[in-house]
Amino acid sequence: MTLHIDKVGHGPQPLVLLHGWAMHGGVFAPLIETLAARCTLYVGDLPGHGHSRACGLPLEPRAIAHAIAAVTPPAPWLGWSLGGLVALTAALDMPDQVRGLAMLCATPRFVRGADWPHGSDAALVHQLATDLETDYHATLERFLALEAMGSADPKAELRRLRAEVFERGEPELRVLQEGIGLLERSDLRARLPQLSVPSVWIAGRRDRLVPPAAMAWSAERCGGRFVEIQGAGHAPFIGHADAVADALQSLFAETPA
Repeated sequence: MTLHIDKVGHGPQPLVLLHGWAMHGGVFAPLIETLAARCTLYVGDLPGHGHSRACGLPLEPRAIAHAIAAVTPPAPWLGWSLGGLVALTAALDMPDQVRGLAMLCATPRFVRGADWPHGSDAALVHQLATDLETDYHATLERFLALEAMGSADPKAELRRLRAEVFERGEPELRVLQEGIGLLERSDLRARLPQLSVPSVWIAGRRDRLVPPAAMAWSAERCGGRFVEIQGAGHAPFIGHADAVADALQSLFAETPA
């Protein structure tokens, strides 16, 4: 089985969308609806997630990037959260294919460290991996709550994420653990000055997982544009799809179809 990619929309601007940990491409529904008239969207399910649960591809950014690039036209890529690591890797390695980069609540390093005060607590991330073994569903519930926390309407956002997470079946435990491992060890900060394509870094002002300061720092390092959406948490496309779409317009202008 190959990686599942939905092609939706009918606009002239191509755009690849990559979701975050434990989710699937369907979570982008509000943003897809907003962009469908302007864009043709290629919405992937990452390996082990959604309709790609049985694709057999490892959850490894470079492998995923090449698999997507093989079946999509040259286009800007948008990566949300974990999907941002794939999109950033692709933009660094394949600038002819990835014409622009939108990082949505995503940074080159997810966990906090001695030289990186902007990340999430490493102990919290490690505990998620441990807890998956003993209580799969409760661990996912806790992570969804973290994603919704801080948004203008966290209860509504959490309801939406809960409804979406298993809509295409349960993600594989193995792949969820691989995803946590990626978040724990990935660090692309040193490569940011090498980014040669236009980029926009879109943060949720109330995001409790990826601090806006991390994204502002990253944008400055690569000469990208930083946009902060007021009232948004970790999933700005829920409740703030128009603001996300507006933030993409400058990127589209720099990467004409």
